[in-house]
Amino acid sequence: MSATRGFARVAPYVVPALDRAVHRLTRGKVLLSARMLPGAVLTAAGARTGLPRRTPLACLPEEGGTWLLAGSNFGRPGHPAWTANLLKNPEAEISWRGRDVPVRARLLTGAERARAWDAVVACWPPYAAYQARVTREIRLFRLEPR
Repeated sequence: MSATRGFARVAPYVVPALDRAVHRLTRGKVLLSARMLPGAVLTAAGARTGLPRRTPLACLPEEGGTWLLAGSNFGRPGHPAWTANLLKNPEAEISWRGRDVPVRARLLTGAERARAWDAVVACWPPYAAYQARVTREIRLFRLEPR
């Protein structure tokens, strides 16, 4: 269901709003979307305003304490705003399992991106359908603790 165009039309408005509300009410301990796959809340400075922006996102935790984030935007044409925020302001923070972790984001390219892409698709196969629907390359970031 999550790979369908209908889901892509509705989910960007419903899922993040529910996630933010539940995350706030549980003091960072629960993300509803994390019931399907791992999730974190990214706090990054806005690319234009510099103001903190909180975005609940699916993530792939890696051995060694890093995380992968895919800017899939549910398979919609444009890049999600949080990816522009990280490109301009790579120092950010994620709320992971109830604790806040300062991180530095790095956009992946080339062979490193290809390996990471295989890993995120293995974790969440709908990412492949999202990529097939759009002409842009889905941005993929690695978050490393600072």
